[in-house]
Amino acid sequence: MGVRVGGSYRLEFAHPKAATPMVFFGKYLEVVPHGRLVWTNEESDDGAITTVTFEEKDGKTLLVMSELYPSKQALDRAIEGMDEAMPETFRQLDELLAARGVGAEHASR
Repeated sequence: MGVRVGGSYRLEFAHPKAATPMVFFGKYLEVVPHGRLVWTNEESDDGAITTVTFEEKDGKTLLVMSELYPSKQALDRAIEGMDEAMPETFRQLDELLAARGVGAEHASR
């Protein structure tokens, strides 16, 4: 992961029930340390542009994530299964933060 403007990323996730790993890749469009990340999702023509912002609020970090899809159809396809995937993603983020010594009181929800 080359987290810099113009840098790229590639993530592969294996799952015991899947024959092949899931692969995600794209480029960073904006990188503002401790403030904002914007990247492309280029694994398909329906890939979104993801924006994540971090804001200190009452001693906690508010994480806001949004995705801009190229069409309503692309959004509809992306939403399928998201109700299961996103809670798992944020659970894993909580675990990572806890492992790094950041308690849940500071983790984003």
